[in-house]
Amino acid sequence: MTCRLRYRSPVGVLSLEAEAQGMSGLSFLDRGPPCPGMSGQARAHLDLAVEALETYFAGRPPRLPPLALRGTPFQLAVWAALCAIPWGEVRSYGEVARLLGRAGCARAVGGANHENPVAILVPCHRVVQAGGKLGGYAAGLDAKRWLLAHEAGARPRAAPGMRAGPSRARAPARTLPCAGPAAVRSIEGPPRHQESRWRSSSR
Repeated sequence: MTCRLRYRSPVGVLSLEAEAQGMSGLSFLDRGPPCPGMSGQARAHLDLAVEALETYFAGRPPRLPPLALRGTPFQLAVWAALCAIPWGEVRSYGEVARLLGRAGCARAVGGANHENPVAILVPCHRVVQAGGKLGGYAAGLDAKRWLLAHEAGARPRAAPGMRAGPSRARAPARTLPCAGPAAVRSIEGPPRHQESRWRSSSR
């Protein structure tokens, strides 16, 4: 069962999703109405995700919660590479492709970035075009610009309203470790669409 909470952040309300195996989603998109019920494991993962977000927005690199991500082997490899990009730094799509031994696949890296189900904590916003242009971002370039300025130690102005892109399809895939304190794991089979919302007392 997938469980959900809504987290009010400096860049707008975020939708967090978790299953027993770990965090499965973090987006700027409202995922729909909540459903009752929440497993202890899923709630623990959501608690860790909230702690990570509070650390992030306080201006410090967060410790990632366990992640349970679905994707193709290439997508999982890209998302693992994103976790290895240090706080406050950026990489180009081509650099990520070369890191994966797939020189010439910058466009495919961009596609995997767009399908990243866990925004901010799996930092697809740290990937930009060659030459320094921002490139794309599912929540919009204002959000990407804000996040990069935040990490660079700037004091961003009040965050603009954010809009997310279309919902992302989920597909089963293999297991791939994520660089950093958490593991990116795949889950075979489609999720059950029973979800709940929990509001943290700190909100």
